Amino acid sequence: MGDDLGDDWWKNEGASEPEEESEQEKQPRKDVKTKPEKRRMMTEKNPKAKKKKTNDQKERVIPQKKEKEDQQSSEPKRKRKRKKKTISDVLATSELKAGSAADLQDLLTQYFSDKRSVIELEELKLHNSCFLSSNDLTHTLSSYLKQVCPKWAKIQKQHTEKSSAVILIVCSSALRTIDLIKQLTAFKGEAKAVKLFAKHIKIEEQVKLLQKGVTHIGVGTPGRISALIDKEGLNLKALRYLIVDWNWRDQKLRRMVDIPEIKLDFMKLLESGVLAACREDKVKIGLF
Repeated sequence: MGDDLGDDWWKNEGASEPEEESEQEKQPRKDVKTKPEKRRMMTEKNPKAKKKKTNDQKERVIPQKKEKEDQQSSEPKRKRKRKKKTISDVLATSELKAGSAADLQDLLTQYFSDKRSVIELEELKLHNSCFLSSNDLTHTLSSYLKQVCPKWAKIQKQHTEKSSAVILIVCSSALRTIDLIKQLTAFKGEAKAVKLFAKHIKIEEQVKLLQKGVTHIGVGTPGRISALIDKEGLNLKALRYLIVDWNWRDQKLRRMVDIPEIKLDFMKLLESGVLAACREDKVKIGLF
């Protein structure tokens, strides 16, 4: 009959279901992702690669340093140049000594040795009577002048010559001139002291100033005093004392005669008639 299936059909239904399940298990699941595992593997490998690179770089840097050291060692070492000693270096280590007449005489012979003949050099020599007693580094300017010129009050009153001074004090700079004029207060009394330097003062103005009245003491630089003598703004008729600021030293420990330009002007001043007046016993030189 049509309804006869030959076997019990309800028995075969239970057997087909496990076969379908097994087939589904065999098929791979599409939802499962395998990519993260690969990324983990890559991240684990990367640090090792970086370490290798750093080691390689160190190996490269070390030989370069060694090469530089080898080059430096192979180069010859340069000798350090010794600094030449200046006047201030020598004077800083030496003891300060008071100037004397012999020092000035030595300066004259040294300066004129290649400019004068033997006979002329003999004429330049000054007798001891041409010099006043020198400052022993214990005096101020006023106390020194009182010692070498005890009759100043009388000499001051007798002086009436214009364009001339009884005392000329020669120093190295304008600032030193002003300082020395301040030190004269205790000595000069009513005498007139004039500044004779080139800084901010025209030579024509100084000539007029000297011609107007009587000047007892002139204080200034050898360059300006020589220029005034050349222009006949200053004469040596009344001059009795030439005081040289010999022992004073500037910031570099240089004396007036240690500076080449001032030394040259000083020698010119002595040649302009001072040495001749000394030999005639009209002028005396003092080293302060």
